[in-house]
Amino acid sequence: MSSVNVWNADLYDNKLSFVANFGKGIVELLQPQKGERILDLGCGTGDLSYEISKSGAFVIGMDSSEAMIIKARDKYPQIPFIIDNGETFRTNEKYDAVFSNAALHWMKNAENVVESIGMALCSGGRLVAEFGGKGNVQTVIQGITEVLNQDYGINVENRNPWYFPSIGEFSTLLEQHGFKVSYAHHFSRPTPLPDGEKGLNHWLNGFADDFFPEFSEEERVVIYEKIKNKIQYNLFKNGIWVADYERIRIVASKETNGSVL
Repeated sequence: MSSVNVWNADLYDNKLSFVANFGKGIVELLQPQKGERILDLGCGTGDLSYEISKSGAFVIGMDSSEAMIIKARDKYPQIPFIIDNGETFRTNEKYDAVFSNAALHWMKNAENVVESIGMALCSGGRLVAEFGGKGNVQTVIQGITEVLNQDYGINVENRNPWYFPSIGEFSTLLEQHGFKVSYAHHFSRPTPLPDGEKGLNHWLNGFADDFFPEFSEEERVVIYEKIKNKIQYNLFKNGIWVADYERIRIVASKETNGSVL
């Protein structure tokens, strides 16, 4: 299924800005160079596209959300931003690198995404990405699942919008499509959510629309409280919600005729 998440660009910037802040470490891993052409896949509101552009690289930001792209264009008018889908995009441009932070796990047809990235890269071009790995927000998902199933009779199996692979799964997929993986790291990153007790509400409003399509804002508030009661023992620490993030960072280069150029 395709995600139905409604992206609120202002909420993303004001209450969920940790996404871009953590992503600055991926920019360091990218090591962009002056004159390189770099595609920021799943660019959100453009903060990391801007960080990359400081190197003198030519950056294009891409996101499937019109709201995010409108916000990015407003914030950084000097950078080109386009609306397109990571699973299906095709480009006549060839890029030295494709960069992606906190976006690939929203693209459930991972094979199509990897194929699109491979076609966008020049020979020897690199993919540098961070995304949710196996076990990411597992406790949150469990809380959502139990509340919707037990209290509302809803099976959420087909509502989960995310793809959280293991390193082995994603590395194998890359290798099958002509990439050489040079770096792969799966790590835990407990992530404090801003705004105290309201932190999980902001997270659910920002990222979890797919689980609650039939519920009004008022009904969601009630559901959120039930979810919080289920998971607070594990994730509510000293007045702050701490999301159970598991992340994968990966660097891979496009091979040509069995060798890396």
